[in-house]
Amino acid sequence: MPAPDRPPLSLTERRKAATQQEIALAAARLFAEHGAEATTAEDIARTSGVSLRTFYRYFRTKEDAVAPLLAEGSRRWVALLAATSPGTPPLTALLDSARAALAPAPGHPAESLAWTRGLLRAMPDDPALRDVWHRVHHDAETALHPVLARLAGLDAEGLDARLLTAAANTAMRVAVETWAAGDAPPADAADLAGAAFRRLAGPLLPPA
Repeated sequence: MPAPDRPPLSLTERRKAATQQEIALAAARLFAEHGAEATTAEDIARTSGVSLRTFYRYFRTKEDAVAPLLAEGSRRWVALLAATSPGTPPLTALLDSARAALAPAPGHPAESLAWTRGLLRAMPDDPALRDVWHRVHHDAETALHPVLARLAGLDAEGLDARLLTAAANTAMRVAVETWAAGDAPPADAADLAGAAFRRLAGPLLPPA
């Protein structure tokens, strides 16, 4: 059965999300320009035009501030999968949703992926940023699980559904990390994700 529609966000929730995104973009810019170690929460708050008190209302640490930016693609991907028409082959759904989630679009500019690339490149030297990235993908896997189990016609509590979800989530993460390590344009991130998903085709994920 199709995923249930979510109620629209309230004005307060939309404003909160917009503020979090502005702070995330400011943090990403500062980390790219000066490094995370040299950037303070005060710097991020000032650059994003909020008070330090407001910053800490939304984020526990300066590294946490980039979580909304890093999570943006995963949220879009899961939402697009959830909106997939019943009967769509799972591999087709994964390919189409990944391409749409990673492609620049209104409200999802190419600059967001560019900042993500910079953050991923900084992670080998920053354990706190790595922790944020892996937490983002843990949360994405939790959200992805019931959606992908439904699309694949699998028991959500069963081993097959859990394996498929973990593999698909890891494929998306590895594709984005591989793209970030090079100099390819944003569209290539979607191509890499598609190649990763095709490699999963087999007993758990029939070819499209």
